[in-house]
Amino acid sequence: MMAMVGGVVSLVLGIIGIIVFWSEFINLLQGGIPIMLILGGALAAYLGYEEIKDTSASEKLDTDTSDLKGEVESLKEEIKELKGQKQEAKKSEGKKA
Repeated sequence: MMAMVGGVVSLVLGIIGIIVFWSEFINLLQGGIPIMLILGGALAAYLGYEEIKDTSASEKLDTDTSDLKGEVESLKEEIKELKGQKQEAKKSEGKKA
């Protein structure tokens, strides 16, 4: 309840302040809006640069991933071959004994 009363009082005082100090309020806007536009534009440019950088990094990651997938498949085949050779060696040892 106290927060609502404080909010209403602040609202009323703010409206009265804008009416009484209208010319100062306009001067503040005249000085503040260009600064906000400059800072907002700089932020947008920075975020665009980061997005481009992230996109190029993800493309590089995709090509690295496909290379790694190929290497994993070749290693799996090599392991299967080695297991087959090991089983053949065990079979030949069993026949000799």
